[in-house]
Amino acid sequence: MHIHILGICGTFMGGIALLARQAGHEVSGSDENVYPPMSTQLQEQGIELMQGYDPAHLDCEPDMVVIGNVMTRGNAMVEAILNKGLPYTSGPQWLHEHVLRDRWVLAVAGTHGKTTTSSMLAWILEYAGMSPGYLIGGVPENFGLSARFGDTPFFVVEADEYDTAFFDKRSKFVHYHPRTLVLNNLEFDHADIFDDLASIQKQFHHLVRTVPGEGLIISNAESAALDEVLATGCWTPVEQTGYQSVSRQGWNARNISPDGHEFDVFFDDELQGRLSWAFLGLHNVSNALAALAAARHTGVPVKVSLDALQAFKGVKRRLELRAELNGIRLYDDFAHHPTAIKMTLAGLRGHVGDARIWVLLEPRSNTMRMGIHKESLADSLRQADGVYLYQPADLDWNLQQVADVLGKKASIYNSVDAMVDSLRQLVQPGDYVVVMSNGGFGGIHVKLEAMLKLL
Repeated sequence: MHIHILGICGTFMGGIALLARQAGHEVSGSDENVYPPMSTQLQEQGIELMQGYDPAHLDCEPDMVVIGNVMTRGNAMVEAILNKGLPYTSGPQWLHEHVLRDRWVLAVAGTHGKTTTSSMLAWILEYAGMSPGYLIGGVPENFGLSARFGDTPFFVVEADEYDTAFFDKRSKFVHYHPRTLVLNNLEFDHADIFDDLASIQKQFHHLVRTVPGEGLIISNAESAALDEVLATGCWTPVEQTGYQSVSRQGWNARNISPDGHEFDVFFDDELQGRLSWAFLGLHNVSNALAALAAARHTGVPVKVSLDALQAFKGVKRRLELRAELNGIRLYDDFAHHPTAIKMTLAGLRGHVGDARIWVLLEPRSNTMRMGIHKESLADSLRQADGVYLYQPADLDWNLQQVADVLGKKASIYNSVDAMVDSLRQLVQPGDYVVVMSNGGFGGIHVKLEAMLKLL
């Protein structure tokens, strides 16, 4: 079968392309943004990429067109598909029908930590010899690819609450039908498609309704919003995770080191072991507990899972160490929400002590660009010694509101080159530099590396 994918270079649709290719299909795709690293990953797998959305891309007469949620009515290719009566479907629907059906699906949902927790879980199952398939919205370092079809019943999927397609406004995750469901946390996000938290909770409850009674839901006890979702109706056993209020039931972490890189794991008040690993922050403690619980549901002993997590290499762009040059460490972090920013910086601060932390932030997610979280953004950055805020010309609000709260430690720039040059005057050996953006940030990573080499 020849499958043509619209929006193929997005993280999710790129994963769909990889799965389809691994399943033996001929795959091609169109996107406005055909560039590395996703383009390289796809081309190396024998997938043909086409720049833009020219209806002529359909002259190959594909057997099925898989349409990403970035596509809208009015797009030339969408209109051509509808006018010609070509067969089409959404990415999540194709995934369910061709990959997930009849498999043991382990889905990870939540506002934060989906990519990291999914990567941990897939790696634990791999380490335990279970050879899972997976689809993750990032590149797990232990695997090197964002998706794998797999040849066993087990499949790990990052379960995104964003809408499915222009013709299906349900959240993607309602298509996945998991047997094991992780609910990491829940806050208001995706303000471009959701009016409020309640509308997101409604979608999460649709997901809860799809989990069988013989399955398992793993829910973060620290999230009141998740408790509210489950209180509206739940027909599946629930195991809770937590690290603040220690419960004698479920999963919890105790004796946590200041930076989160060591902690004891308890289940139903029994010590399971102590994890000592390379990752920082309470958010990763929470992610690990969820992954341990989900793996145990498939039969993986907790001891094996703990050993696997000690060998976990992380995910690209999740506080990823890009370079260490002239005694300065440069990190890249996929910052999309103030809570994620706050927890990441808290973990780093606990690790580095009094060393200086410089943050360069681009508010790039749709919700941050709309200014929905502008009141909490300044507080999320307080652990930094210096904050460089990028104000692009098309941002919907003025970052001066954030800078005013942070005082002298914050400055605003509308040029990436100016940010890099200003940091050059101040950065010293022993400092930590963290780039926070879920986009390319004007090539700032390469420019910072070049600058640090010359110090």
